[in-house]
Amino acid sequence: MRPDILNPLFAALTDLKGVGPQLAKPLARLGLDRVVDVLFHLPTGLISRVPVERLDDAQPGQTIIVEVAAQDYRPGRSPRAPFGVEAFDSAGDHVRLVYFGRTSGLARKLFPLGEKRRVSGRLDLYGDMRQIVHPDHVAEPGDEGGIAVHEPVYPLTEGLTNARLSQLAAVALERRPELAEWIDAPLLASRGWPAWRDALDRAHASPRDEAARDRLAYDEIFASQVALMLIREGLRTRKGRAIVGDGRLTGALQLPFGLTGAQERVGREIAGDMAQDTPMLRMLQGDVGSGKTLVALRAMLAAVEAGTQAALLAPTEILARQHFATLQKMLAGLPVNLAILTGRDKGRARESTLMGLADGSIDILVGTHAIFQQAVSYRDLALVVVDEQHRFGVAQRLMLTDKGARPPHLLVMTATPIPRTLLLANHGEMDVSRLDEMPPGRTPVDTRVVSVERLDEVVAGLERHLDGGAQTYWVCPLVAESETSELAAAEERAALLRARLGGERVGLVHGQMKGADKDDVMARFATGEIGVLVATTVIEVGVDVPAASLMIVEHAENFGLAQLHQLRGRVGRGAAKSVCLLLRSPNLSETARERLALMRETNDGFVIAEKDLELRGGGELLGLKQSGDADYRVANAEQLVRLLPAAHDDARLFVERDGGITGKRGEAVRLCLYLFERDAAVPLLRSG
Repeated sequence: MRPDILNPLFAALTDLKGVGPQLAKPLARLGLDRVVDVLFHLPTGLISRVPVERLDDAQPGQTIIVEVAAQDYRPGRSPRAPFGVEAFDSAGDHVRLVYFGRTSGLARKLFPLGEKRRVSGRLDLYGDMRQIVHPDHVAEPGDEGGIAVHEPVYPLTEGLTNARLSQLAAVALERRPELAEWIDAPLLASRGWPAWRDALDRAHASPRDEAARDRLAYDEIFASQVALMLIREGLRTRKGRAIVGDGRLTGALQLPFGLTGAQERVGREIAGDMAQDTPMLRMLQGDVGSGKTLVALRAMLAAVEAGTQAALLAPTEILARQHFATLQKMLAGLPVNLAILTGRDKGRARESTLMGLADGSIDILVGTHAIFQQAVSYRDLALVVVDEQHRFGVAQRLMLTDKGARPPHLLVMTATPIPRTLLLANHGEMDVSRLDEMPPGRTPVDTRVVSVERLDEVVAGLERHLDGGAQTYWVCPLVAESETSELAAAEERAALLRARLGGERVGLVHGQMKGADKDDVMARFATGEIGVLVATTVIEVGVDVPAASLMIVEHAENFGLAQLHQLRGRVGRGAAKSVCLLLRSPNLSETARERLALMRETNDGFVIAEKDLELRGGGELLGLKQSGDADYRVANAEQLVRLLPAAHDDARLFVERDGGITGKRGEAVRLCLYLFERDAAVPLLRSG
């Protein structure tokens, strides 16, 4: 339960005076629903104003503060035309204050004729005439505090002004309580960081205050590290059971080729974990096509050999059904009962699956979030495998481990290589295995970058590709055309290709389609009935069609490196040489060029992941969810890389030297966990 001292920070913004439903809407678009959200919504810029006595003392382009008196109004020829206020400073120098839109009434109210006003705004020249367009502040001469010389600038959205957000930030700062220090004293002193309350004041006053911002970023990273360590410690103390297979099923698997050295090594690590009575908590990292599914299947078969059950959790319907089909092929001829359960399964089929799980006749279950549901019970669940784990949170992953009479072993997999920093930041509770060797038969994909201006040539080449009997993916960033974006839309691209190639050769799949319709299109593509599959990133993972040897990604600069690597991994699965065409816009930023060049130069997902973190800014830290579960609101990518080692070491000292939650620092760190909403670790630890 959240400590009472923090409750004022977690109050809804609508509880504050002046925040009604109208203002709540734009605030919600920024993710600002509670006082604490505003507290951590830090400014990103700073307006510096130059106070001047006379207009002659100011330079064009400066944002100034000057005292003027209105002498005349200059209405436009129509209500929509700009409205001018002719004003003069104390020396008689002229400036026109310009208002656009239907604002003449506001301008007259702000500037009564003959009365002095302090005004702030950017001074520009229109010909030889000085003007300030839409002054940002107007105050009476005695109101010296009305216009700040330095004003922080916050990220905004339509319907929200900087002044209003600044007022809310001031209210949030007033509510911050005095909290005990949770950072280790020697570390705090060596870094020269302010106390928590002071850091918030300073960070809101200026985005250039690095010490204050680093302090707050560190707090957030530290909270995440402590949470992960507490979860790990809690799980390690829970009594599980040893699972050792006898090899009768894994030995009977009919494989077209032998295991790679990496698969054998990782298999031994997993088997060693499962042979302990402490529940396994291991992540399996493997690049696209490295053979993770086979490693996971062998672990699940070991559980079945021991007389228990296993479950495989996938984040999407498409991926779950793809896994089910793949495992069916691999298990052909073996006495293993495999079943699938998704949100679409209803009626008798669902009831039959639930009964089979409960009585133990189903050995391995594949499914989506549906296998979390309360109605789903297992006779003896001993192993849980979670695929594409970065789409599930820590607490969500652990929910499934409560399905066993004793905590089952947990193996999570990702085909999205995670940079070392983010691995430690968001998955520090796990041991990590890595498949760094490709099975035979996987040839590198030839990646080329082509301007979208050559679209006609690309379509002509695609037609030749299809005539040769091969298949193609064509990925677009949007589902449908948008008035606000010039990016390619899947629906429009599919229509164009159908007109050019014939309707029967082109299929379309995207996330807004019904599940059954998506499955039908995917099945027709898998059997070769469809030659071109136009899609959004819904096919990023889990689609395995060996005959597909061409991947076209339109407006590739709008995808993250990790996404592009995943998409490229959909081809190169058969014997034919495969190509990935990245269609780019004519005008690219230097960063976009560097990213696309990297895709052309390497097929190594781990190299790409490290470079992706380096090239992405802090604002894109979670843009692709590659970074995992934790949602960092204060810390950016650069701070994460720089501050994580110290936070990790301090968190370890807290858990191992200082006694954790029950030790001397425990109460202060507990407040930090609740403040940054990493408190899921506390009940998990207690329930363990």
